[in-house]
Amino acid sequence: MTYTVNCSILLTELPLLERPAAAKAAGFDAVEFWWPFETSVPTDVETTAFERAITDAGVQLSGLNFNAGNMPGGDRGLTSWPARSTEFRDNIDVVAGIGERLGCRAFNALYGNRVDGESAEKQDAIGAENLAAAAAGVARIGGTVLLEPVSGAPRYPLLTADDALRVIARVKAESGLGNIMLLADFYHLAVNGDDVAAVIENHAKDFGHIQIADNPGRGAPGTGELPLGEWIARSRELGYDGYIGLEYKEPAETAFSWAIREHASN
Repeated sequence: MTYTVNCSILLTELPLLERPAAAKAAGFDAVEFWWPFETSVPTDVETTAFERAITDAGVQLSGLNFNAGNMPGGDRGLTSWPARSTEFRDNIDVVAGIGERLGCRAFNALYGNRVDGESAEKQDAIGAENLAAAAAGVARIGGTVLLEPVSGAPRYPLLTADDALRVIARVKAESGLGNIMLLADFYHLAVNGDDVAAVIENHAKDFGHIQIADNPGRGAPGTGELPLGEWIARSRELGYDGYIGLEYKEPAETAFSWAIREHASN
């Protein structure tokens, strides 16, 4: 199983730039990150330090988010946020540059919350335009834009796989670009009441990436009630051959105990 460690939610006891090496020490060869900088256009010093942390650790950067704003403060993306659309556009070349230098080809564009004073129609139009711009921007390096449903954010409009797939279909129809796919986070889908097994049966071919956490609590696999192993296996049977992103909350000391147990049982 090809797992990738989300170093923005795991190993957070360590400074961010030490986490790729810690993931490597734990036995993983790939990592993914939410946007690791404060601004859409960080300094060259900042990007070089981040890239060096990845390469020095000897891991592959498998996924990177576009700038999503202040995530701890409740932001969930700039893509459909009219007042911050320019920030999103400015971020595209930076993301593509990091991807080009590190061999990363999957880029998650969080859609953004609904904003007071802006119509849903206007936000969706801007969201489609910005997703098309992002897809065009990463296409030059063979990249794919990912779009995901999210839970726990009351004003985030994409809750189910169908919600995200409708946006993806609109972008493809309006732009003619095909490099935008669904990020299937099984935890978010399950918490939002989606039928995850049916989503897999109907749309595994549309998955650009899978992420997992258990429910309740967004904990490590095996701590809750979700049949994550079955869902992953079925996705594989239906043709998904990409990474499985580990995006859950667990102290570093026990973060990967489940993987050690799984390995020992094989």
